[in-house]
Amino acid sequence: MAIAPEPRVTDSGIEVKPAYGPGDASGPAEPPGSFPFTRGPYPDMYRGRPWTIRQYAGFGSAEETNERFRTLLAQGQTGLSVAFDLPTQLGYDSDNPVAEGEVGRTGVAIDSVDDMARLLEGIPLDEVSTSMTINAPAALLLLCYELVAAERGVPGDALRGTVQNDVLKEYVARGNYIFPPRPSMRLATDLFAYCAERLPRWNTISISGYHIREAGSSAAQELAFTLANGIAYCEAAVAAGLSPDAFGARLSFFFNAHNDALQEVAKFRAARRLWATIMRDRFGATSPAAQALRFHAQTGGSTLTAQQPENNLVRVAVQALSAIYGGAQSIHTNAFDEALAIPTERSAMLALRTQQVLMHEAGTTSTADPLGGSWYVEALTDELEAKAVELIARIDELGGAVAAIEAGWVQQQIEESAFRWQREVEQGERVIVGVNRYARDEPELIELHRLDPDVERAQVGRTQSLRAGRDAAAVEASVAQVRRAAESEENILPALREALLARATIGELCDALRELWGTYDAR
Repeated sequence: MAIAPEPRVTDSGIEVKPAYGPGDASGPAEPPGSFPFTRGPYPDMYRGRPWTIRQYAGFGSAEETNERFRTLLAQGQTGLSVAFDLPTQLGYDSDNPVAEGEVGRTGVAIDSVDDMARLLEGIPLDEVSTSMTINAPAALLLLCYELVAAERGVPGDALRGTVQNDVLKEYVARGNYIFPPRPSMRLATDLFAYCAERLPRWNTISISGYHIREAGSSAAQELAFTLANGIAYCEAAVAAGLSPDAFGARLSFFFNAHNDALQEVAKFRAARRLWATIMRDRFGATSPAAQALRFHAQTGGSTLTAQQPENNLVRVAVQALSAIYGGAQSIHTNAFDEALAIPTERSAMLALRTQQVLMHEAGTTSTADPLGGSWYVEALTDELEAKAVELIARIDELGGAVAAIEAGWVQQQIEESAFRWQREVEQGERVIVGVNRYARDEPELIELHRLDPDVERAQVGRTQSLRAGRDAAAVEASVAQVRRAAESEENILPALREALLARATIGELCDALRELWGTYDAR
């Protein structure tokens, strides 16, 4: 008697058949660029405009990161993406004792408008779009960017880019939060309103599933929890009196491009279909620009291995291809050495060239949604959408994303998924090439980036010199105005802008808000 083969199941619990046929999925009837945008937000997709190559970079000092930016732009990168160090992300200045040993280590240190000016030296801000991965103090970093542009004569309506500004995922996945969820939501929606008035071309949030997946979620959970957070931001914006058609057009999303290539393609397609329906049916959005989900994708950092690191070149190329076939608007490809260190210039260049080869040599820009109509991809799209709908319904029952996070439910779901994945790897059920199969005993000898220890000392000195040379009374008065704005219901960003202009630092302003709002302690 023949033994039935073991079923194949995705990380989302979807059983994969040996073959698919016409009865497995009906397939979308709408063309690309039409509701519900399963096949893409634009009719011609990459034929009209290829995706933006947006490599994430930031380390050491503002000057070092500026040099890396200018190198990447000279080599064909089409947009900037700023990585900030841990103290900046947590609202601490570089001379705060808490920051010792972390300044410039995982990104660039930015304490003030002057640091931002050094970071952007020689970069045409009216020509280049910039993405900033910053969340709890997102408003402050965006204001620094606006002030630098203004000092150079670039008006706010000429600035293009995205600020991540997605603090909800910090509570469930990444951990870089400062304030409790509700005042953090107030900051996020104040930023929405501020940009609608002063920075109309700026994407005010990048609602991020990337870090949820990095924390160990499945593809279906990444999809559901990201869109549930999106719903929470939209509800907060509506409560603040903003129009869904207006703020909806400036929302963007950030997804992970993981290893199971065809499941990832289906995930991106399902995300567009589901979000369009949410915006129309929950929020009454009628504008296609507000209904159509646009997203940035980054290849999976958690899939990179320290063992046999050059294998990561292949992983990254496959993951990037899934983002392209899934219709991403911009993509970052990880460097092969990122499991070990910040990328070297050589590894960063190889990551850039990966996208350029895919764009110019692989035929990826010729037609929209090239895998649309595949019985397997259409079936996966349907099943991922259905699983995400179930999870969102459960979050609704718990009172929405903020309540589900405060209760710890979302965190628990991700932790259980991460445990299952790790157990499968350790038991050999999930193969990781070079790790639990095809391993080698010989050490891999590759060049790694080394951080200059003098960077921290120099940055601390710059920040202390800034304090010594500014008008202390003007700073004190501006910080007092920030406190008054925070205690009222007015938009806090104008007061923050004036304080930054007076040369208050990021850490000083976050400290003022910590005193008023408190800090968040994870369960």
